[in-house]
Amino acid sequence: MRLWRTVCFGVFALLLLVQPARADEPDFIAFSAGVFDLGKNQKAVEGRLEYRSDIRLWVFKPFAGLMGTSDGGAYGYAGVLVDMFVGRRMVATISFAPGAYAKGDGKKLGHELEFRSQLELAYRFDDRSRLGLALSHMSNASIGDKNPGAESLMLTYALPVSKLFGN
Repeated sequence: MRLWRTVCFGVFALLLLVQPARADEPDFIAFSAGVFDLGKNQKAVEGRLEYRSDIRLWVFKPFAGLMGTSDGGAYGYAGVLVDMFVGRRMVATISFAPGAYAKGDGKKLGHELEFRSQLELAYRFDDRSRLGLALSHMSNASIGDKNPGAESLMLTYALPVSKLFGN
């Protein structure tokens, strides 16, 4: 857990040195699929749907989403993200979101309030859509009796909202 925080802090500090998000980036609907509780005994398939706003609050942008697992787990969350561009095509996105977790028949994470931190590396296409790979960690920050945490590895496709609904 301490190593995860150190890595996240280091990546965040490094990314602040890279080119910040462009002002003309659109809002996105992001679709993700992957593995929940990566590397553990209780692996499940995970799916997510997120809205990533184009509103900028300094370097931060708000986002919200829903996650579900094949074993009935669910997580609703809202938080902030930072997009950092490495050249024209690569985008690194770090995000943090608190949310409400229900385990279903899946993993007990120790509390209903869970926090998700994530690093996503994506390729940006000409139409501004993105295809990326994300690694995330969910934890209750030790506010519950247990804090086993869970990692997810996700493939994400983020589509500009204007592509779905027109201009």
